[in-house]
Order: sequence, then C-alpha cells, then structure tokens
Amino acid sequence: MSGAAEHVHDLVGIGFGPSNLALAIALREEGEGLDAVFLERQRAFGWHRGMLIEGTTMQVSFLKDLATMRNPSSSFSFLTYLKERDRLVDFINHKTMFPSRVEFHDYLEWAAARFADEVEYGTEVVAVRPVVEDGVVTACEVVARRDGVTVTRRARNLVVATGLEAVVPEGVALGERVWHSHELLRRLPELTAPRRLLVLGAGQSGAEVVDHLHQRFPESEVCAVFAKYGYTPADDSSFANRIFDPAAVDHFHYAPEDVKRMLLDYHGSTNYSVVDLDLIDELYRRVYQEKVQGKERLRVLNVSRITELTEHGDGVSAVVEFLPTGERTVLEADALVCATGYRSRDPLALLDGLAEHCARRPDGGVDLGRDYRVATAPEVRCGVYLQGATERTHGLSSTLLSNTAVRAGEIVQSLLRARKLVSV
Repeated sequence: MSGAAEHVHDLVGIGFGPSNLALAIALREEGEGLDAVFLERQRAFGWHRGMLIEGTTMQVSFLKDLATMRNPSSSFSFLTYLKERDRLVDFINHKTMFPSRVEFHDYLEWAAARFADEVEYGTEVVAVRPVVEDGVVTACEVVARRDGVTVTRRARNLVVATGLEAVVPEGVALGERVWHSHELLRRLPELTAPRRLLVLGAGQSGAEVVDHLHQRFPESEVCAVFAKYGYTPADDSSFANRIFDPAAVDHFHYAPEDVKRMLLDYHGSTNYSVVDLDLIDELYRRVYQEKVQGKERLRVLNVSRITELTEHGDGVSAVVEFLPTGERTVLEADALVCATGYRSRDPLALLDGLAEHCARRPDGGVDLGRDYRVATAPEVRCGVYLQGATERTHGLSSTLLSNTAVRAGEIVQSLLRARKLVSV
C-alpha cells in the first residue's frame, strides 16, 4: 500500500474528462481552498481522440466551454485559449460559433495542462470503500492501480465522472475487423486499399464515419446500414435548444416522472440518432452524383439490419436483411465500424461497501439531489456526487458539454455548504 492514505482530501475525482476538468477549474476559481486530486486511467488527457476527424466541427457553441457559462471572465475560457494561441482575431473573422473538433480538443488539453499537479494519470480506480468512525461514514478510501502498484487516496467527498461506454448491437463482438467508432482513427491505418467497408448506425457519428471513409478511400465501396428510412436531421433550432439551458435542469429535476419522460421523448431529436442537416445533404449529393456517373461507391442500405456477422482473417461477412421484405444479402467487407452510440456506466459499480448506503429510485437509477449529490443514509457524511450518469434526474444535457461549466459550479457550491455544516 502507498503511504499516501494518511492525508484526507476534501475531494477525490474519479476520471478527468471534460466534466471533472470543468470541476477542477471551478474549484480553483470558487473553491475557497478545497483540496482535490483526480485519478484518470488514461496516460494523458484525451477526449474521443478516435473521432477527431479532419473537418468535423463541434455541435455546441464555443461559449459553452469549460467555464464561460459559469464565469464569463474566467481565464479558462475558449476565448482566453484563442488569445494565448494568437488566433483570437482569426477566429472572429472565421464567423462561426462552432470550432473544429480538433481545435476544441486542443483547448481541452490546454486547460488540462494547468492541473498537472492535481491529476494522477495512468491510475485506474478499482474500488471505493467507506471509512467508518463511531458508526459514521466520515470519508471514503479510493483504491487504484498505477503501473501494477496499488495506491490509495482518502477523501471527504467523491465525484464520479467515468464517462460513457461504447455500445454494440446484440450478436456483434468487437475484434480485429469489427470496431466501434471511437477507435476509428487508431484502427484505420490497419486497412490497405479496402474493397468494401460497412458502417452501422444512423446518428452523427455514423454519418461522419461514412463521410470520412468515402473520402479517404476513393476506390472503396462504403455501405451505410441502419434501420431508419433515412438520416434524421438534428433539431438544433433556437427554441428546442432551450432544453439545454441551465434553468431547464431545474424544471426537469423537480418535474413529475411522467413529465420527465415526456420531455425526454419530445426532445430526443436534439441529441440521439440525428445528424446535422448539412452533412445529410452532402451525403445525398454524393449518392446522386454517383448514380449519374454510373459508379455507385456510397450505398445507403436503409430499413435494414445485420442479422449475422462472421469475422475472418482479412475482413467480415455480414448478412444484411431488408426489413420490409425480409430479403437477405451477404456482404463481404474489409471491416465493420459500429457507430452505435454509448451508454452511461453504473456510477455505483466501483463503490463496494459505500454503494449500500446510497439510495436508488424505483426505476433502479441512483437517487440524486438537485446539486448532483447522491442521496445517502443518515449515517453517511461523505458526499458522493455524479457527473454524466444523471439524465433521468437532470435532463438531456447531463452527458453533453452544454451545462458542464454550470454543473461544476453547482457541485463546488454544494461542497462548500457541506463543509460549513460540518464545521458548525
């Protein structure tokens, strides 16, 4: 065991993606000396590196960065980043609210570099245990592994921000030639002049993968496979975007359960299985032009699904069923890319004995207060906060950047309130 367990931090953060990075910023600006350490299993900061496709842009305004919505004068804003990179004037002349994904990732790395002393990279959390004194859970002990060595950190509060995990359809197993889209740029160098590539999924990632493969391999056939009749445009209209406002989190959290379900159903088209209209139009233009030219490389296999998949040494064999008629076609391809989305991990999976003190909702989800603190038994003084896995209690912005800065500030204020209560 490491000897570091004697010190009790005010906060241990599990994960150091954009959510806990925003929290670190809020702590530095508003935390009144709260002591925090973050444990991140990656060796360096990284956010969806496998989908940093050239030419792709963010789907959220640069003003919804790590800090601006909480503190417009923050030195961690995207505008400050641009000034330090000597690109502020150039960006203004670009006349866009949506930076490239590559540039925004560089902004995140720039911000993360300022917390090098507070983040332990290459450290994977394996367990969280309650620290009990006189029948009261006063803290938690976070157990992690780094380079084969077990280390522990104690804290009065815990913030879990472990991100999302990739989803693949039932019956599909990832392998040498079956990838999830988050691996795309890392795996593509393995392909040499592919004859055919399959892309499964009808959302933004699926369309972006199809677009990229079609351009990168000009002699290859690219087949988009999905159950819809066509790509669905994302609803990013001004009124619909209000679902991502900070005030909407209040409305959602305190609404009756049937209203919560209604709002999620109504506004799922702002985020799930939808595509930017400009990209839809561009893909359709290419399909049409290829028909005109008599060389159809981009094929859209709509209203279809893969019913059987076999991976072999140099590719895959997929049985694709056209749902209206049941007609099946066997396609041989060099690789299958599953752009089939993500889901939240069980945020309490790592909490061991601490999880039994945490309350759950009737639907099995974690019971959360408005301040993102998990409801716990009375004997628990250690605060447990969640970032990300909160859509059922806090709405559609939970896994997105839209409210990241504001949420981080709310958690910091909750931590400060809790500290004052303990000191009374």
